[in-house]
Amino acid sequence: MNHIELRHLRYFIAVADELHFGRAAERLHISQPPLSQQIQALEAHIGAQLLNRNNRNVSLTQAGEMFLKEARQIISRVNDASLQAAKIHRGEAGNLTLGLTSSAPFLRRVQRTIQRFHLLYPDVNIRIEEMNSTQQIEPLLEGRIDLGIMRNRQLPDTLNHQLLLSEPLVAVVHEDNPLVNLPAGELTFQHLADQPFVFFSKDAGTSLYDDILTLLDSQGITPFITQDVGEPLTIIGLVSAGLGVSILPASYLRIQVDGVRYLRFGKQQGTTQVWMVNHRYRPVSAPANAFMKLMMQDQQP
Repeated sequence: MNHIELRHLRYFIAVADELHFGRAAERLHISQPPLSQQIQALEAHIGAQLLNRNNRNVSLTQAGEMFLKEARQIISRVNDASLQAAKIHRGEAGNLTLGLTSSAPFLRRVQRTIQRFHLLYPDVNIRIEEMNSTQQIEPLLEGRIDLGIMRNRQLPDTLNHQLLLSEPLVAVVHEDNPLVNLPAGELTFQHLADQPFVFFSKDAGTSLYDDILTLLDSQGITPFITQDVGEPLTIIGLVSAGLGVSILPASYLRIQVDGVRYLRFGKQQGTTQVWMVNHRYRPVSAPANAFMKLMMQDQQP
């Protein structure tokens, strides 16, 4: 025997457990003579006697006791590694890195999918990276994140997107703004035309900047932007301070801030799309594939 194989360790463990070659052979479903030959070859390869045997008894030598302990640990580690590899192959273990825009955690569909995935695959380590839509592109291209949840925007050809939902936009105003007294369904974008506007900075990199300004431009509106900031929560805070109005996706209705009211538009209501994005050509990991399937199975808003 030129090297020790796992089967030799299993043979030895069976004999050590039974302390009887006949019973060990039955347990292993082999005949006794080949088992004896394999144990002798194992001892010759190691250069140590592992078993004392005579016509009546089999017992472990001191070297055999030590070797038995190590052999059990080796078999246990191999079994554990096999189970772990199989779980990773099925998407039940491993790592999953998600890029999420700041609004994505407020989307019920995203929340439900993350929660369900965590319950179904507790051994998968989920890492969340908060990035706006623009910031997600390079990590997706380089493989630093597996999947991106982002707003609609122009993507490189190497990235693939799936539509998750079209989310309505809402007006964000101070509670003392006269617009809050409009009857439901009558608010239009024109009502915001002369209002001081709190909005994203162009350098913020969010797709909402282009989405909303393009939508307003289609209505002949050039907003009077008095404050430009980088984060939607900052926008809501400045509206709360009475510095102007804004437009945000309806997912932000779940953020309640003193002094702020969210108003739904009527027939002119615009929407913004939410996409799930992955690399078109790089193989999708099993955990990422499982997450994608869960997300696309959920058709609730």
